[in-house]
Amino acid sequence: MRQEIVGLGVDAGSTTTKLVGVDGRGERIFDRIEPTRPQLQLQVKGLLAVARASGAKEGTPVVATGYGRKLVEDADKRVTEITCHARGVFRSVHHGGTLIDIGGQDAKAIRFDDKGAVQDFAMNDKCAAGTGRFLEVVAGRLGHDLDEFAHLAANAGETTAISSTCTVFAESEIISLIAQGETIEAIARGLHTSLMGRIAALARSVTVTPPLLLSGGVARSPAAQRYLGEALGLPVEVPEGPQLMGAYGAALMALDIADGRG
Repeated sequence: MRQEIVGLGVDAGSTTTKLVGVDGRGERIFDRIEPTRPQLQLQVKGLLAVARASGAKEGTPVVATGYGRKLVEDADKRVTEITCHARGVFRSVHHGGTLIDIGGQDAKAIRFDDKGAVQDFAMNDKCAAGTGRFLEVVAGRLGHDLDEFAHLAANAGETTAISSTCTVFAESEIISLIAQGETIEAIARGLHTSLMGRIAALARSVTVTPPLLLSGGVARSPAAQRYLGEALGLPVEVPEGPQLMGAYGAALMALDIADGRG
């Protein structure tokens, strides 16, 4: 028997757009991830049509978050990414801590307590060198996708230091390092440690309270998990479906609306 979707959450990100549906208990029972298209309004309408064909009725509440949330015409409510990511991760892990979310266009550090209430947060949304875009650009320049690049970095025996803190300059520096005979594996490790060092500094600005949590597309990378953990001296916990946490939090808020609490 098909379960009814009671709340829908849209995370309209710069790189990917995510849709999550939850049942009446707040369990995640539907999700979709697509690369974000220029016609975001039409893309979200298409995703919602798929959700309705999968168990969501007309009028099911929709909450939108992410960079493109204001473009989601079908949204009943629009909520910040900080609130939605904290809500989604807290529901997934059932405890407080410090969450690092690394997206394609920004990175966030969010500290929340054992009731899920946000205590402090910081964001880097000004420079690509502190986001997943940094890895994406360089990996593509070296002819690898992100999964391959992460595998190379996680298994590298040596590290080649990358001094540039700008994505454009780092790309030039890497080409020069390859010409000098440095291996791609060592460069990949150097890039990951450099990025995670910058993100660790962002995390310290909100005072890191263990456990350390990691979400966003980069969270799937074993290299990101390893080198962020090393940078902060803590083990890293990754919730199931780390890319979906913002949309999941938005869907839980849509459930609040359905229950008359939102």
